[in-house]
Amino acid sequence: MKTYDLSELALRNLRESSLRNSLTTIGISVGVASLVAMLSLGIGLQKLATRHLAKSGLFDTVVVTSRRELRGFNRDDERSTASAAESRTLDEPARQEIERLPDVLEAYPDIRFITELSYQNKTHLTMVSGIPDSARSNDAFTGIPGSFFSSETAPEVILQKSFALELLGKTPPPGHEDDVPVRELAKPLLGQELVMRYAQRVSAPESAGENTPAKSGASTVSESDAAYSVISREQKLNIVGISDLDPDSMRGAARARVFLPLKLAQDLRVMQPSDVRDSMRGFSKQPSYSTVSVRVRNPKNVEAVEQAIKKLGFNTFSILDATRSLRQFFAVLDLFLGIFGSLALAVASIGIVNTLVMAILERRREIGIMKAIGASDGYVKKLFFAEAGAMGLLGGVVGVALGWAIGHIINLGTNIYLKRQALPPESFWSVPWWLVGAAIVFAFIVSLVSGLYPAARAARLDPVQALRYE
Repeated sequence: MKTYDLSELALRNLRESSLRNSLTTIGISVGVASLVAMLSLGIGLQKLATRHLAKSGLFDTVVVTSRRELRGFNRDDERSTASAAESRTLDEPARQEIERLPDVLEAYPDIRFITELSYQNKTHLTMVSGIPDSARSNDAFTGIPGSFFSSETAPEVILQKSFALELLGKTPPPGHEDDVPVRELAKPLLGQELVMRYAQRVSAPESAGENTPAKSGASTVSESDAAYSVISREQKLNIVGISDLDPDSMRGAARARVFLPLKLAQDLRVMQPSDVRDSMRGFSKQPSYSTVSVRVRNPKNVEAVEQAIKKLGFNTFSILDATRSLRQFFAVLDLFLGIFGSLALAVASIGIVNTLVMAILERRREIGIMKAIGASDGYVKKLFFAEAGAMGLLGGVVGVALGWAIGHIINLGTNIYLKRQALPPESFWSVPWWLVGAAIVFAFIVSLVSGLYPAARAARLDPVQALRYE
């Protein structure tokens, strides 16, 4: 018998017991819907985490440190790292060399220091950090009250929310800092002036001929052939923005609460702890840095750039290294969500077996007549397989549509809740095309497997006994 005739006969048989077959198909649909819904949740959460990592500016960033920083702390580390000839200082020439590597967009130093900031005659001690102009696209500075820096050397600052609360004398209970809208903090602070007091390092020849009003005191340090002066200075800064997010939250570094343009922070030449250390060791007189952040053109090139930097004699770390465990977590999460989602489909497969076994009892005479006029055992098996496959295919299509609808309803409800909490909307659900196809194929295969026993039982019927069955 042709495939068309077999399919037509299978559909006719399904229509004869429409209620029972419909209920079985609905069971398959619910099973597929639960599978699609759970896997879509896992995929959506993974994409959400990836989006936030990309917006943080760290997904395509490699953090570079000097191997010299490991010396003196652990003898095992000292033996396992490069030799003295390979251990280089992370200074300005090294930064420029890294910036010239292929696939590198920029390499900028991490300049941060603890200093005093005066606001309305009150002094506050906090961490200050310089950020490059490329950080304007960072998620922490997008859509903030106020604006980003007007130029790379503008005497302007962006405050982190916690420091803005401190300046205004507001101390919400622990865990309730987010209850204060950032725009309420911005109104009294934007356009106001801060005075920063800091210690500036000036080389000996420069400081000898310097006589500026900003200098309030100086001391001279001389180690080997490196001599410099430390001069106390003041810098007036204008508040231009308030950031609700913390751009340092994922770096693992000491978190800054006040941000300057990076070029301005470099021009200030603030005294760093590494300056004293490098002078005592007789290292390069060029500015040295504790870390340098390297932005890569494409995240897929991060590993290649890391290897190139290591060959220059430096240590590297990237967020991709840290996300290996995150990707492993999502892989395990997807596995368990798929297992739990498949349980409902397994229950539905039992319904398919029950439906087809009942069909055998009801159609014994029909099966006997078919075998009596020449239908083979293989044809009877194909007929029951066709019925099982039809229920699985229809149930898979309806289940995918139902799972997609459930996902969008939950996503819509979640975003309504986020909007009421004054939080930006997010997409927690994702149904890729490969999942749609895989779910339908999986439902079809499960249905065929469920039809194995009923098909074999129907094929084994004795036509004589089947024709005598009442």
